[in-house]
Amino acid sequence: MTSEITLFVNPTAGSGRGARAAQPAASALRDAGFSVRTVLGEDADDALRRAREAVAYGTGALIAVGGDGMMSLALQAVAGTSTPLGAVAVGTGNDFARALGLPIRDPAAAGRLAAEALKAGTARAIDLGRTEERWFGSVLASGFDSRVNDRGNRMRWVGGRFKYDLAILAELAAFRPIPYRLRLDGGPVTEIEATLIAVGNGTTYGGGMRICADAVMDDGLLDVTVVGDCSRATLLKVFPKVYKGTHLGHPAVTVHRVSSIELAAAGVTAYADGEPLGALPLTATCVPGAVRVLAP
Repeated sequence: MTSEITLFVNPTAGSGRGARAAQPAASALRDAGFSVRTVLGEDADDALRRAREAVAYGTGALIAVGGDGMMSLALQAVAGTSTPLGAVAVGTGNDFARALGLPIRDPAAAGRLAAEALKAGTARAIDLGRTEERWFGSVLASGFDSRVNDRGNRMRWVGGRFKYDLAILAELAAFRPIPYRLRLDGGPVTEIEATLIAVGNGTTYGGGMRICADAVMDDGLLDVTVVGDCSRATLLKVFPKVYKGTHLGHPAVTVHRVSSIELAAAGVTAYADGEPLGALPLTATCVPGAVRVLAP
């Protein structure tokens, strides 16, 4: 193991928490005897290029400082390599770090945990989801939830989580069930009408909503949560249950565990780890042990 560690920093994460978090995380790593260099980028493409260069040059670990968007970028750099990934979670959602049991908005503690795992050589292998375009660690969303994201991203005149609350209300008013076509593990194509279909390697999205509450990150499978055709009134009753994961017991909800899923629906954008993937159709596959993480 090389003693040089790369901090991969999003300075704008969490209204500037990313830049502020880098220093205590770096201090914790240096106190443990590691040499730390910082990688930033002019934009996402430039940041990813620099992160991939650090991995190619043999950095001892890539430690992402930011939110789920930064974790997603980091996954693109380390997935399929032997370079371990650490997380200093200081963004808005932090679902990837939460699923791994890592400190949230405590950069010094996150830095210490990463250093301890590196010194002990206890990086943990976990699965990732893989589409044609991208690796994902948490959840791939499509349907009502992704349309809320679409609408929220268009609402430039309001900021923070409030805009997504407004987007939920607007999407509820306009909601119609979505005709999907799906194929599980290469089986027959099934046509269904559903409110949303979420594909989980991890358990949560949206800052703690347990949409795939029983997903396990090292079981070699993806959890597919299907919320079927339901009325607005039923959706309003079911949706709050997502925060505790108790929605999985509702008759409108079914769960499948698969190694791959083909998903198609007209006019639906997919999001993975909170980042837009593009319009359906797509195929998502579980890749066992795709990344080593500095986590308990």
